[in-house]
Amino acid sequence: MQVPLYQAKAEFFRMLGHPVRIRVLELLQDGPMPVRDLLAAIGTEPSSLSQQLAVLRRSGIVTSTREGSTVVYALAGGDVADLMKAARRILTEMLAGRNELLAELREPGDLRR
Repeated sequence: MQVPLYQAKAEFFRMLGHPVRIRVLELLQDGPMPVRDLLAAIGTEPSSLSQQLAVLRRSGIVTSTREGSTVVYALAGGDVADLMKAARRILTEMLAGRNELLAELREPGDLRR
């Protein structure tokens, strides 16, 4: 039985739905990073980071290579970086709209607005 495209998309976004995974993807936009650097930048427990990296690796969003005793992670493709940039643009637009509403609410004057 084939999964409908909308369901596959929902599962994809659910997979991204963890703050550590998002942070890893943001950090990897600048290029491959060893686990120790990811760990230092994110500040989470090693076991938690390992678990989240495994989810990203299984999904095919990141790749890992071993360089001696160091494991280095990288984005599997440029589309993921584009997705992170698009998310930033969307959030910026959403928050800008909220700031405009907040400014309007703070304006003195007609309280019936």
